[in-house]
Amino acid sequence: MAICFELVVNFGDNIDAARSAVLSQAVSWRTTLDAGNRSIPLHTPLLRTDGPYVELSVLPVAVGLGVALDGDIPQFALTAAELTELGHQLYQLLATFDGYVAATVGWDPEVKINPNWLKGGWIAGVGAGAADGLVLCDALHAELGWGDEFAVFRPGYRWMPYRGETASTIYTD
Repeated sequence: MAICFELVVNFGDNIDAARSAVLSQAVSWRTTLDAGNRSIPLHTPLLRTDGPYVELSVLPVAVGLGVALDGDIPQFALTAAELTELGHQLYQLLATFDGYVAATVGWDPEVKINPNWLKGGWIAGVGAGAADGLVLCDALHAELGWGDEFAVFRPGYRWMPYRGETASTIYTD
């Protein structure tokens, strides 16, 4: 079983916006991220179209555990602060995308971007940090009826600001 640290983006049924995001990431954005004194490359973005929505994943190389894309590359031993630095840079990348419904960064965060789960109320603990880093388009934010806890991420999108990673047995802290 793989454990991935990644940016995941739900584009709903907007395949054109997803493809545009893949192209913009490949052409006009950095190919490495900084973590402390290391430069960590990004895998080629993964676009999944076989589920209930179009999903884009952007994974740093050798950051997760058991990630097939990494092959035999040794994992980077990162601290929570270094992972947080990576996370902030992934949000900078997200800020260049348009046409998505929901997005977030973290360890296997796919469930957070599923509108059915969001509408089902699983994240009722918004104030308790359950939505940390979650970015929603304005329409979904309004549909969910969530309040002012969400700040403006960029025009058309609201988010619960990302507070970063905390010490864990997954990494070196």
